[in-house]
Amino acid sequence: MSNYEIYIAIAIMTFVNYFTRVFPFLFFRKNDLPSYIVFIEKFFPAVIMTILIVYSVKDIDFSLAPYGLKEIGGIIFTAVLHLTLKNYLVSIFSGTIFYMVLVQYF
Repeated sequence: MSNYEIYIAIAIMTFVNYFTRVFPFLFFRKNDLPSYIVFIEKFFPAVIMTILIVYSVKDIDFSLAPYGLKEIGGIIFTAVLHLTLKNYLVSIFSGTIFYMVLVQYF
């Protein structure tokens, strides 16, 4: 790739990134958001967490030792942490670290 092509790629990426940041302000200038945006804002994090849980346990063979205990332990730890702290990011990161410790050291 020449320097000219690299500069064009950077300019395009800059424009696209800027547009994605400005997009909500251009199209939702009113103070009231559309009802479908409010619905997505309210339920999307829980839907994503459910999809991640189903995806993480789909390949576990519960008939073989350790019977999925590490995965279930990570899920329970993350759920309890979220119910106490009510913070998605802290719950996800802490649950991931807890699961990685279980996998690596136990």
